[in-house]
Amino acid sequence: MTDHKRSTVGVMLTDLVLEIFRLNGRLLAAGDQLVADIELTSARWQVLGAIHLAEEPQTVSWLARSMGLTRQAVQRLVNELEAGGLAAFKTNPAHRRAQLVTLTQKGRAAYAAAERRQAPWINSLAKGFDRTDLAAALGLLNAIRGKLERDGE
Repeated sequence: MTDHKRSTVGVMLTDLVLEIFRLNGRLLAAGDQLVADIELTSARWQVLGAIHLAEEPQTVSWLARSMGLTRQAVQRLVNELEAGGLAAFKTNPAHRRAQLVTLTQKGRAAYAAAERRQAPWINSLAKGFDRTDLAAALGLLNAIRGKLERDGE
């Protein structure tokens, strides 16, 4: 019979994961509210950001991997962005069927508008937090993600 008891650290990590889930819900709701009037949702904004931050146009699969999401979820969002005139598909010379995704002028403008709103919002949220604590939290989250990625390979 397998012992299903969590170690002390396992219990703490479970509590952290549950808090991350709750935080994610709050962040998505806040993001939705922040960009609602510029035809975006948090999910669309996240995909716009991935397209924007890529050094060159990328495939939906590449975007999904970079975001830690499924290709299907990102494909649906890219299709919504294209329908709204925010993104466009471009021929991929390296692969006939996997098109490249780019931002349109309207998409770049929407992303820039979202970024202008995000800066004062995040600065306000950051007030009262210690840089050392934030750096430690970021390091821990990066380490957890890295372990999950290595274990998944």
